[in-house]
Amino acid sequence: MAQDTSPTLVCHLDDIPEKGARRVPTAAFEVALFRTSDGSVFALRNECPHKKGPLSEGIVHGHSVTCPLHNWVIDLKTGQAMGADEGCTHALKVTVGEDGKVYVALPALEGAAA
Repeated sequence: MAQDTSPTLVCHLDDIPEKGARRVPTAAFEVALFRTSDGSVFALRNECPHKKGPLSEGIVHGHSVTCPLHNWVIDLKTGQAMGADEGCTHALKVTVGEDGKVYVALPALEGAAA
């Protein structure tokens, strides 16, 4: 299983639309970065736990996103499905620097050279 590593610079805060998302391809999987109306930034694996829908194309509301395929609501902090739905997608640690640079703790690939 992949483990989170040290933070990696992925973009600038201005690159993520408010109440929207940005996709970031990585060697492990595609990451969806979300920016909420209160300025919080979250990162999830860009796959709904239901049918692998692209969460980055969903609707951001509060601290959750609604999958565009089947309307599952996913908690942005934990990646956990909310309500009666069950499942979870990988949540990643995000840090935003004072300069607006966004860093994500991306997973290390097993067997990758250090």
